Amino acid sequence: MEKTAALASGILQGIGGEKNIQRLENCMTRVRVEVHDDEQLDLPRLKQLSGVSGYVKQGQQHQLIVGPGKAAQVVDAMRALMGGEATASFDDAERTKAQAKAKYKAPMSDALRQLANVFIPLIPAFIASGLITGIINILKRPDIVGDFATHYPNLLGILAIFGSAVFAIMNILVGVNTAKVFGGSLAMGGVMAGILSSPQLAQITLFGEALQPGRGGVIAVLLVVILMCWIEKKLRTLLPGSIELILNPLLTTLITGSVAIVALQPLGGWISEAIAHGASLAIDRGGLLVGAVLSGTFLPLVLTGLHQGLVPIHVELVQAHGYNALLPILSMAGVGQVGAAIAVLMKTRNTRRKKVIKGALPVGLLGIGEPLIFGVTLPLGKPFLGACLGGAVGGALISYWKVATVITFGISGLPLALTIVTGKVMLYLLGYLVAVIAGFLFTWLLGFNDPEE
Repeated sequence: MEKTAALASGILQGIGGEKNIQRLENCMTRVRVEVHDDEQLDLPRLKQLSGVSGYVKQGQQHQLIVGPGKAAQVVDAMRALMGGEATASFDDAERTKAQAKAKYKAPMSDALRQLANVFIPLIPAFIASGLITGIINILKRPDIVGDFATHYPNLLGILAIFGSAVFAIMNILVGVNTAKVFGGSLAMGGVMAGILSSPQLAQITLFGEALQPGRGGVIAVLLVVILMCWIEKKLRTLLPGSIELILNPLLTTLITGSVAIVALQPLGGWISEAIAHGASLAIDRGGLLVGAVLSGTFLPLVLTGLHQGLVPIHVELVQAHGYNALLPILSMAGVGQVGAAIAVLMKTRNTRRKKVIKGALPVGLLGIGEPLIFGVTLPLGKPFLGACLGGAVGGALISYWKVATVITFGISGLPLALTIVTGKVMLYLLGYLVAVIAGFLFTWLLGFNDPEE
């Protein structure tokens, strides 16, 4: 705890003190700070702090990578040093304004970041669901647990309910989160998703065809709720205040619901089917080449934020097929990073870098690659290329072997092996090992400029 307090104090001093903080929060691995005056930041000092393995700026937000679990502890310690009070946060309008002023923009990065923000809060549920499903698959195998499934069918039934619950309410959750991200009423977002998922739709015929409950999945929900948010905000400015509270939700539901049934749900269905079939076809027929390209280019996508556009594709693949063949391929990118980091560890004479690698490798093996990316391979240049090439080799094999997982996203690395479909686990682990070796060899051969302390 003393190290955490010292790191929190160092970060506070490096960002110009408590008065310069406009927003303070954390994600799984990063301390995220938005400040009033960027000139007060001492970036060289922040980057050199013991415990900080990397720095990234996205829009107006300064992000310090400190590692999984550690990020929440450091933010709590910072708030304790500031008197126990959380700093004020932006409202939706201020956040949107800040993003619009951001200097760094990858193409479509803001739109994709909003899209990802719809699904990021669902990650814990996806992880739990995937791991529970993996446990069920193990308990059903007589060669591992004997007659367990025969003796305890009720237990397996309960676990199956636990593992599938998130998919039973997926559209509702996505509807609520979409409304939150795009500035609409949360309850109305859930209502729109509920309309699209209602079993009673099957009893209605439109244009000579029966409607399909849930058609279009999360894609249809996204389209409909985004429209709902726009209509709701528009009506808020047009209707008199005395009747806006009553008429706005009524008109929003009627207008959005009608457009959804007639146009947006069918459109979402076509897009959803195209995504599911297109991604599956590319992986099935592309083999080694497609796997290499997907995994080899994934880390650069992560750096630009464009990888966030893949999130709905992961969800659609699981909803359409019951498994996800894309995630194991992309996870090899992080595995190649592990091999590259090991090569750097064996070659470098920089004591601080060795310390960073030793601290980041364990979480890298578990699929959390940010400390290795921003603390090791990316600053050195060539090791990042070696990591991409190593990931491409692993991704090619995973694609060729048609390895798939039952989870959508949110987990990778070694833990992903628990969620791999039956019969493919050993192939996934073999691909993992090959990606580590390839990342190591590419980095070793490419070399790098080893900076002094």
